[in-house]
Amino acid sequence: MGLFGPTTPKTAALSFFDWLTRRRKPLSRMTRAELRRQELLLDKDRTQLLNRISKLAKEKQELFERGAGEKTPEVRRVLAQEFEMRTTEQLMLGRQLNIRSKELMTVSRLRMLRETAERAGHRGRLGLVSEADMLRLGKLIESDAVRTEVYQERLDEILALGREVDEGSAGLTAAGQTVLDVWEKMDRGAITDREEGFEEADRRVRERQAAAEG
Repeated sequence: MGLFGPTTPKTAALSFFDWLTRRRKPLSRMTRAELRRQELLLDKDRTQLLNRISKLAKEKQELFERGAGEKTPEVRRVLAQEFEMRTTEQLMLGRQLNIRSKELMTVSRLRMLRETAERAGHRGRLGLVSEADMLRLGKLIESDAVRTEVYQERLDEILALGREVDEGSAGLTAAGQTVLDVWEKMDRGAITDREEGFEEADRRVRERQAAAEG
């Protein structure tokens, strides 16, 4: 099992659902060192998947070139079968890579929040996310339809809500947080035109509200 689902390499991190169903230490109670170990294991697993996918792509290219120059029907048929099998494996590994990337992103975010909390003197349980939120994340991670870019947005929303609870500002929604983000960009000079800033804030709030309603 990977952090949130099945995996092939035995070195992968513990199953997230084991932390919930078997009451193992949840992510929010892990120390910075424990989170870092999980992060390293996931990164290693992800690198192995990337290398295997790259190797398969190279093998497919070689098979295609061989088939293009081959005139014997029987040999071409075998080469076509080999090409198909490598494509199937490539797609399967691609799905695993999508899962592993989302898992790695989750643990990395939590580690950074843990480091911030420890610098502020909070060493207990971070009020980051509830068990229900973690289950939501697990479903998003397992879904092939949710790519890493979309997952990152959902993850940031959930973690931002967790921080707001800790800081006593839970009244600010994820949509409201996007307005603060735009203002911070303007403070840094990333956005210099106020009209452009307004349009971006308005667009992002509308998108957040539409997603919440959907």
